[in-house]
Amino acid sequence: MPLRARRHAAHPFHPRRLAVLAALLGAAQGAAQGTDAIQVNQLGFLPGARKLAVVAVADGAAAARFAVRDAAGRTVLAGPLGAATTWAPSGQPVRVADFSALRTPGTYRIAVDGVGESTPFPVSADAYRALDAAAVRAYTMNRAGIALDRRVAGPYARAAGHPDDRVLVHASAASAARPARTVIASPKGWYDAGDYNKYVVNSGISTWTLLAAYAHFPAWFDALALDLPEDAGGGPRLPGLVHEVLWNLDWMATMQDPQDGGVYHKLTNQGFDGMVMPDRATAPRYVVQKTTAAALDFAATLAAASRVLARFDTAAPGRSARWLAAAERAWQWALAHPDVVYRQPDDIRTGTYGDDRLDDEFAWAAAELLAATGKAAYRDPAPAAGAARSTQPDWGDVRMLGWIALAGQERRLPDDARTARRDLLAAADTLLARWQASPYRLAMADRDFVWGSNAVALNQALVLVQAYRFTQRRDYLDAAQSALDYTLGRNPLGTSYVTGFGARAPRHPHHRPSVADGIAAPVPGWLVGGPNPGRQDAADCKAGYRSALPALAWLDDDCSYASNEVAINWNAPLVYVAAALQVLQR
Repeated sequence: MPLRARRHAAHPFHPRRLAVLAALLGAAQGAAQGTDAIQVNQLGFLPGARKLAVVAVADGAAAARFAVRDAAGRTVLAGPLGAATTWAPSGQPVRVADFSALRTPGTYRIAVDGVGESTPFPVSADAYRALDAAAVRAYTMNRAGIALDRRVAGPYARAAGHPDDRVLVHASAASAARPARTVIASPKGWYDAGDYNKYVVNSGISTWTLLAAYAHFPAWFDALALDLPEDAGGGPRLPGLVHEVLWNLDWMATMQDPQDGGVYHKLTNQGFDGMVMPDRATAPRYVVQKTTAAALDFAATLAAASRVLARFDTAAPGRSARWLAAAERAWQWALAHPDVVYRQPDDIRTGTYGDDRLDDEFAWAAAELLAATGKAAYRDPAPAAGAARSTQPDWGDVRMLGWIALAGQERRLPDDARTARRDLLAAADTLLARWQASPYRLAMADRDFVWGSNAVALNQALVLVQAYRFTQRRDYLDAAQSALDYTLGRNPLGTSYVTGFGARAPRHPHHRPSVADGIAAPVPGWLVGGPNPGRQDAADCKAGYRSALPALAWLDDDCSYASNEVAINWNAPLVYVAAALQVLQR
């Protein structure tokens, strides 16, 4: 089962689109597959994108040139391959083909004499629209407390699970006002990953990343058709991504104790459910322990929501003000309880999202509260007070999210914005240098192949996109494109790591609905964790990993929670990066 303490399109399902969906899924899995020795983004490219393929050969002695062939087999572009250089994470000699000059829409293959032809890929002005819609809709498909009918979910329609209207306060979370076994309501929210529990810490970075996507690219998401449950009701007409984020924000708000402002760490069963559909999982549910990390992640996320979604307050008057007040109360609780880290109770056996270092959470929350309120009291703990521990954000190191928030406040907080941009650009320059030096043209270092490595790649891309937004230097965007290329097929396994997308995509993710629904194809739009040489699940998987090398240690089996699970924090940068590349490239 997931050990979260160690984790460092859709195609819309409206009935009129079901036939199209079936055709697309069938085509994706049955498309003519080329040699996996020529690795390319299987979803293709925007016309103006940097376009790279990687050619892997056993001895490095492949032909010196490549050709690009159109659907009729005609050569439309040719050029030299880069020098053969071994990429340590896969142990392979590789050569890079740069075909960025190809801008004409169409379907193409890369051909290399003596090696073969690649999987076909398109060049299209809407290369990632269906992908981005699917990545957002993956959250819809993971909603708790709602039935998904065929209008919304097509063949993946299911009954509602986990209404969470009678949740018990665990002894670890008890207070005078809410003693152990007090019944509270905490409905809605997203199931965190392949399991059916809900965690504030991971919801924080996931929800924040989707809020940032909307804040930075609102026109894109305003026009992105999603066919959500809300579309059938008579309620406010909001952009689909906003509706989706609100579903989780509504749940997060219930995780704050109204008496003292503290925030429960998670809502969970005592142990993980079996591989069943959500309506068949009926074990008692608990809110467990208040923690400093949960309070700060809650404060940062709700402060961001109060700022980003204020324009939609006419649909719910006073909502942004309530979010901000709740964020400030959580901040005050954290100041009074600055070092309450999560400690798993003996009778709870689900994911922990434990974090013993809280300086980054304080910095992130302070930055978001500063951006939302302008109050000087939040300036000293803000991100300028320290350095991030890595070049990209993750749930365990969130300081960089504060930099991103403040970097966009050049009018209201010019000094803070200047400092945040300096630190962001320093991180982006480190990533850019790695990308330029990499035989694979990928910013990932060996140490980045961890639990959820695909999200590491995309969070690096998210940082690179920020650098491009603030400088307009094209190489930052090119490096971000390479990260998306990697997750969509330009990798040593020649696999698109997003379910339902690509000629070769995961078929057996560690995701309870995808396992239990009786449908051969998994729920589309999920990014799986990706190669993980730690292989923490090896003892639980009868099928063995093909390799222990960092970029090859992946197993397409639903037993593999260490390499093939899905998670809301991994899909969030996919949503962001797909949108960014669609909007920023011409």
